[in-house]
Amino acid sequence: MLHGVTAVDSSRRRFLRRATAFTALALTGGCASESSQAKAIGNRGDKSRPTAAIIDTHTHFYDPKRREGVPWPPKGDPILYRTVLPEEYRQLAQPLGITGTVVVEASPRVEDNQWVLDLATQEPFLRGLIGHLDPGTPTFRDLLNRFHKNNRFKGIRIGVWDPKTQFNRAEVIADLQAVADMGLVVDVLVSPAQLLSVADLADKLPSLPLVIDHCANVTIDGKEPSPIWTTGIQALARRHNVHMKVSGLVEGTGKSDGNAPGDTGYYLPVLNTLWNTFGPDRLIFGSNWPVSSRFAPLSTVKGLVTEYFRSHGEEASQSYFAGNAQRVYRWG
Repeated sequence: MLHGVTAVDSSRRRFLRRATAFTALALTGGCASESSQAKAIGNRGDKSRPTAAIIDTHTHFYDPKRREGVPWPPKGDPILYRTVLPEEYRQLAQPLGITGTVVVEASPRVEDNQWVLDLATQEPFLRGLIGHLDPGTPTFRDLLNRFHKNNRFKGIRIGVWDPKTQFNRAEVIADLQAVADMGLVVDVLVSPAQLLSVADLADKLPSLPLVIDHCANVTIDGKEPSPIWTTGIQALARRHNVHMKVSGLVEGTGKSDGNAPGDTGYYLPVLNTLWNTFGPDRLIFGSNWPVSSRFAPLSTVKGLVTEYFRSHGEEASQSYFAGNAQRVYRWG
């Protein structure tokens, strides 16, 4: 049994006693409410924010009003189907101490990668882009070479849900090795049942940094996570080129009405497992905004992990919020 997980109940009580400015905010999920909360925090001062840089490594930006529209989110989504640009996020993020973000491209259209990179030329807050390209396809190398010329292009995201990127295909492995050779990163979006496949990929490509998104989409209900997830997490942690993006926590609750729990104790079984396996040097902060706003405001998303990582010391907190991301995504 992992050290520390058996102490979940007492740890949870400790966290529940420590109310923060973040978790006291109403969990509305609405963007107008988030903006007013950000102003309130800015006016009174964010007393729990670290003094060092904080990099959010998982945001999405898009504009359905562009002539070509957007393939995601769908038009029927009343919360996400709207124009979402860096200025809105920055107004929410800066009062929380967040000093920059890495964008993860959700669109499969090649030129949407360029659209984000063009945004970044006007918005220094955008530190990098994890693009959407398809390894194992004839055009992949040319596109990779094209985007790699921009120093804000940090890598690509893949997922084993996509038949084109199945990890046992030789052409996919060869293309991902090319990503590694360029000093780039691969984010991976998977389910708990797919984690052992990612461990095999890490073995095949030991020089490729892999970042697992959203805690591998684990279900979070305040109880111990499933054995399938825990076994996969333990296997990944033994591969030292694998990192874990501690994002998707509020999404893991499934409470898409904006009422995801705001107390850190509810998330301790997952957080403790990640801490006890990956340690302080391979855990990375990401919000998944604006998707996360369906479940909780950005202030709550950051407040949950602020409380947890500060309980492990300021050095661990700074590594989680910026140092590990800076090393893995390679900017300076």
